[in-house]
Amino acid sequence: MRRVIENGFKKPDAPHSWAILSNGTLQSVHVPFRPDGSIEDGDTIRQAEITFADLQATLKAVGAGIDDVTLVYIYLTSLEHKPAVDEVYKRFFNAPYPVRACFAVSELPTPGTVMEIVVTASVPS
Repeated sequence: MRRVIENGFKKPDAPHSWAILSNGTLQSVHVPFRPDGSIEDGDTIRQAEITFADLQATLKAVGAGIDDVTLVYIYLTSLEHKPAVDEVYKRFFNAPYPVRACFAVSELPTPGTVMEIVVTASVPS
């Protein structure tokens, strides 16, 4: 059984779910949306902080934490943003770090953003 997870942050209406919990596994996508639904379009560090805060809120909504994350895909509009994202990433995650891949893409669907993450987490029973 799968269920859509809401974390209390306003999200734009889109033809997809932002987070799904199925059989103890959370799949979620995060962009720099503030809790009020507005987009953080500031510098890379601020966008990363907002993006990972959205992830934390989603994890909390299912009774999980940052240490339950097993896989992170990071999409950046330029690899020049990677050092700033890494700086914030290390503040949110602990070693051993989740498996991670980072990709440079030509653009993202949310205007003004430089990053998007896709996350898998194992949710404790």
